[in-house]
Amino acid sequence: MMYKELLDEAFLAMEDAYAPYSKYKVGACVLCKDGRTFRGVNIENASYGATNCGERTAVFAAYAYGYRKDDIEALAIVTNGHRVGAPCGICRQVLSELLNQDTPIILSNGKETITTNINELLPFQFSGEDLG
Repeated sequence: MMYKELLDEAFLAMEDAYAPYSKYKVGACVLCKDGRTFRGVNIENASYGATNCGERTAVFAAYAYGYRKDDIEALAIVTNGHRVGAPCGICRQVLSELLNQDTPIILSNGKETITTNINELLPFQFSGEDLG
C-alpha cells in the first residue's frame, strides 16, 4: 500500500480525536517533502460550527511551522466510519488553497483505501484568482 507509514500515523492520531457528540473520529497526517509529519484530529464542540476537522488541523499545523503547499508531499485522512470518509465542503475549499492540485490525498477507514487529489474532490474551485 502506498504511503502505509503515513496512514499508520493518521490512525494513531485518530485515537486522540475529540468526538463526544458524533462518535465519528477522524485522524489526519501531513507528510512534508523533508520527512516531517504533522498530525491532526477532529475536535468537536457542542456548537457544531465551532468544530474543526482533522485534515484542517493537520494542514494548519504544518502551515503554523512555516511549511507551504510546495513543501507538502501527501495528506492522509482516516476515519472510524463504515465507509471511507472524504473531506467536507469547508475542508475541500481550504485544501484547494493550501495544497497543490495534484498532491496525493489518501483516504481510508482501515478496510478500504482511496488515493485522490483536490482536483478530483473539488472541480471548479473558487480561489484567490476569483477575487480579482
